[in-house]
Amino acid sequence: MFPEYRRKTPEEILQEIERLKRGKLKVYIGSAPGVGKTYRLLQEAHELKAEGIDVVIGLIETHNRKDTANLIGEMETIHKKKINYKGRILEEMDTAAIIRRAPDVVIVDELAHTNVPTSPNEKRYMDVEEILQAGINVLSAVNIQHLESLHDIVEQITGIKVRERIPDHVLHQMANEIILIDVTPEILRKRLAEGKIYDMSKIEQALTHFFTSSNLGALRELSLREVADDVDERIAKAKIQNGKTGPTGVHEKIMVCVQYGGNAEKLIRRGWRIANRLKTDLLILHVTNEASMNISAEDRKKIQEWKKLATQFNARFIAEQTGKRTIAETIRDVAVDNGITQIILGQSARSRWEEITKGSIVNNIMRYASGIDIHIVADQKEKEV
Repeated sequence: MFPEYRRKTPEEILQEIERLKRGKLKVYIGSAPGVGKTYRLLQEAHELKAEGIDVVIGLIETHNRKDTANLIGEMETIHKKKINYKGRILEEMDTAAIIRRAPDVVIVDELAHTNVPTSPNEKRYMDVEEILQAGINVLSAVNIQHLESLHDIVEQITGIKVRERIPDHVLHQMANEIILIDVTPEILRKRLAEGKIYDMSKIEQALTHFFTSSNLGALRELSLREVADDVDERIAKAKIQNGKTGPTGVHEKIMVCVQYGGNAEKLIRRGWRIANRLKTDLLILHVTNEASMNISAEDRKKIQEWKKLATQFNARFIAEQTGKRTIAETIRDVAVDNGITQIILGQSARSRWEEITKGSIVNNIMRYASGIDIHIVADQKEKEV
């Protein structure tokens, strides 16, 4: 029987019904602030309203940009809710009010925003998930630097550690459509110089730091690649749904080895990028010679952070004790047992003398794990702004 004519199971029919009930999410993505994402959100809102569709604004951040503020016009806006936090009155999007209002479409800007502590959800994308489950369509926007798996690459390009991030699945699984808002670095720097992005007092610093031509060019390339990869992935999924399967990289399997050093999360993100491009599985391995009850509270916290990232990236996390084996032998055993073809390691923290007397961990792994590709990721000190 041809796959496209296969009768659906009752479970698949129920899943299809749930998908039909769920709202659709369209995300506008850009390379940097000021490309015009929010402006395009409002333009689309007016276009939908002109077609008789019930559209409201759940949240818009104009950043004091006059053209954007003027475009709001008489659009219906759901008032923000006020939250008393540490003696201050702060405002957040009122998700419950949006669901009660039940429009056809709601505009929700700044998808990567972190909500005020004590809010029902930690992040705004979680609020959007609730709105979608209520059957309401959402138009939203985000910049490329807020994507979790690109965190280390963006920091390397710009020198800035982006604190507000969204899991990759928000774009590639939650979103039904991704639209790239693209402008050249020259146009973006011109907008900045004219005061159309930031207040005049911030322009000079922005032009010489984040908004350099090289930074904007690199971020633009990341945006173009991300959207292109998303298109490829959606085409591949559509082919599979229609029974047209093909090579998907299943013969490759990636394993990231993490320790308590500062670059563990960077390694995990790098591993996910490789695994995602190859359309294959990712395994995250932590090798320890300590029993679980002897692990310090600080190290337990780090392990929980790694597990959280593993969940975001749909990866499997393994904590393996060495027992009587060396670290290299333990990594080899786990790799062989799980059919790993590529191992990603951080730069060795051992001193040159330790490597002479005890041996290089990387060299030992290469000797024990023959036939497996080894990637060594250089360590870098982080700076946060």
